[in-house]
Amino acid sequence: MATNDVNRLLEMIYRQIEDARSPALKPNLSMVERTEILDMLDEVREQLPVELKRAQELLTARDKFVDETKREAERILRQAELEAQSKVSETEIIYAAREKAHQIVADAEARSEQLCRVANEYAEDVLSRMEESVKAALSETQQSSANFRAASSAKMKEQREKLDASAPVEPEG
Repeated sequence: MATNDVNRLLEMIYRQIEDARSPALKPNLSMVERTEILDMLDEVREQLPVELKRAQELLTARDKFVDETKREAERILRQAELEAQSKVSETEIIYAAREKAHQIVADAEARSEQLCRVANEYAEDVLSRMEESVKAALSETQQSSANFRAASSAKMKEQREKLDASAPVEPEG
């Protein structure tokens, strides 16, 4: 859900920059509402910890699964050993129980590795997409800011030139 929020915010920023008005004499420049863009970037920044927390929760769930599986395997092994001790063919039963327990542990470790790999891939994917989105939004914002400053500077220069041209010249002497 947080990913959708972040993506929605980035899409809003992108649309606002894309739909920005151009000054009459500067079609290549765009003017955006700076405060709105910065507010949306702040919201994106606030959502990033949510994404990181979600990835951490996946890793925690994986660790919990591995621990529970190992405990279950140990319990089964202990139970099998106790049952085997009470049987006449103690050696064969213990061997079978140990083999089963080892197989359970091997299966749990394989499953754990798979979950770890999936969780790590997910976390890397989320972080990579977030980094790309934030970089793109920052780049767009920086470009808009630079364009605004350039347009503002040009306009001020134009105004000064008009003022200088219209100012009465005082005679020397």
